[in-house]
Amino acid sequence: MFGLSSQMRRFAVSVPSNIAEGHGRLSDGNMRVFLAQARGSLFELETQIELALGLSYLKPGAGKELLESCHEVARMLNGLLSVLES
Repeated sequence: MFGLSSQMRRFAVSVPSNIAEGHGRLSDGNMRVFLAQARGSLFELETQIELALGLSYLKPGAGKELLESCHEVARMLNGLLSVLES
């Protein structure tokens, strides 16, 4: 349980950190790369949440809320990526 929660924290911190680093690079190309990395970390976090639910480390309601938040962040990241690609 400790290992899983530790990984979840790292992935959760990685998402906004990658967005901030991409923004700091001051180019759309670099921003896209870091947004893609943030998206990958988000998908890893979703996987960890699913595992925690499967192992009964999370209550179903809490897991559902976390997954919904992840999906909302994914929509925002996809929107940002779409804007940068056009």
